[in-house]
Amino acid sequence: MIISYQYRLKPNYEQRCRLNSWLEKLRCQYNYLLADRFDWWENNRNYVNSCPLVCSIAEPREQPEYYKQKRSLVQLKQERPWYKDIHAHVLQDMVKRVDLAFSRYIKGDKMENVAVSLDLKKE
Repeated sequence: MIISYQYRLKPNYEQRCRLNSWLEKLRCQYNYLLADRFDWWENNRNYVNSCPLVCSIAEPREQPEYYKQKRSLVQLKQERPWYKDIHAHVLQDMVKRVDLAFSRYIKGDKMENVAVSLDLKKE
């Protein structure tokens, strides 16, 4: 038998401000990492059954995968010190969510339809 617990937070004003600040920073970083994956996807994908007559030849870039984006969090905290307020596990979980969202986008649904677009998070 699996037991689950639900907790209700009742933060005071200062805690609410801090949580909102964290959520805003996480949302920005989530959108940045997801946009990085979409840029890579648009620039590096090729259709198997067709050959474009005109295409831009850009230098191939390494795929932004889960572990590379997770490793970039160290550099993120050095370049942007305000991200040091957020615990490392929370940032790593955000990268995991980006990876899951993008893999679901690529895989498509059960009917083999690839999603048309994946919305970025908003306020």
